[in-house]
Amino acid sequence: MIYVDIVSDTICPWCYIGKRRFERALDLSGRNDIAISWRPFQLNPDMPTEGMTRDDYVRAKFGGGDRPRQIYQAIAESGREAGIEFQFSKIRRTPNTVLSHRLIFWSASQERQDEVVASLFKAYFEDGLDVGDIDILVECAFRAGLDRDDARKFLQSDEGRQEVVASDVYARRLGINGVPCFIVNRKYAVSGAQPPSAFVEVFNLAERDAATSTAQSTA
Repeated sequence: MIYVDIVSDTICPWCYIGKRRFERALDLSGRNDIAISWRPFQLNPDMPTEGMTRDDYVRAKFGGGDRPRQIYQAIAESGREAGIEFQFSKIRRTPNTVLSHRLIFWSASQERQDEVVASLFKAYFEDGLDVGDIDILVECAFRAGLDRDDARKFLQSDEGRQEVVASDVYARRLGINGVPCFIVNRKYAVSGAQPPSAFVEVFNLAERDAATSTAQSTA
């Protein structure tokens, strides 16, 4: 079995693109022995709990002028190649992502983590919804096959918050300062939304490494 920890943020467009490219790599490799876990990372750890308007966020992050439009146009083009139609103009608020990461954390116990991540990405980047809002998150959970009432009960508690924050801190201590980052068997890292071939290469490397270790242990 190959274990892949995917460190990402729910409002990171390159994480959405990286997810699609990773999935393409799985298809190309024909592998069914890969176990995936999604790990939290906050691009904006100092974001107010209520988030901020999209205009204020973009202005603070990229400044004025034509630069933001150029950046998001380039992202949209890369997204289109991965089958994603980014709708940045629909986004009105940039949220604090702790709540959405807590939902992903909870969904792991329901074995719906990948579905929840996909639902969150679509809601934010294609539908322009505020994934810092509990009502929106509950609907994302439902679309991913989870119970609305259970999801709301969890999100209204404080459960999982400490784990999410601790995981974010741990990722930074590992030297991760940008996402997505794909960690394979806790040994190999693929940083960024790399082409599918890069993932396939690392899968094969991890397999050879595991075979070598097995041979040595039985020698």
